[in-house]
Amino acid sequence: MSLVEGKGGVFEVTVDGSTVFSKAALGRFPAYQEVPLLITMG
Repeated sequence: MSLVEGKGGVFEVTVDGSTVFSKAALGRFPAYQEVPLLITMG
């Protein structure tokens, strides 16, 4: 796992090459515990 700094307000979470959350696609930041839930649902 690694953290990659983005630019321009980009917030994306990628696991093993698959995007599990994208602020750009959804137009919002994730809710509390949303990202861990999405990762475990894989």
